[in-house]
Amino acid sequence: MRRLSLAVLALTVLALPAAAQGKGPKKYAVTTDRALVVTKDVLVAQGYEVVRVENSGRDYVVWYRRGNRGRGKGKGPPVRMVIHRAVDRVVFLNTPSAILVDIDVQLK
Repeated sequence: MRRLSLAVLALTVLALPAAAQGKGPKKYAVTTDRALVVTKDVLVAQGYEVVRVENSGRDYVVWYRRGNRGRGKGKGPPVRMVIHRAVDRVVFLNTPSAILVDIDVQLK
């Protein structure tokens, strides 16, 4: 039992540096207007409703929510997504991976 726990501990310690080597959020070399249009298109295509878009300094905050999907049970709570403007890049923050994959396909 002790050997098993030591093996698990060793694997955990070895795996931590590999997991920490991520490069962070992906950056796109597009204008913020293009990123905003693509984001709205992807959200609508996936069944979301864009509630509002706020310009907050260097960021665009996109509020969206799930539609009722034809079931008549109301709409989901508003969820926040941030499009951060860097010097010559755009970064998506707080974006679910299912949405980010479609955004990535359209921005390439």
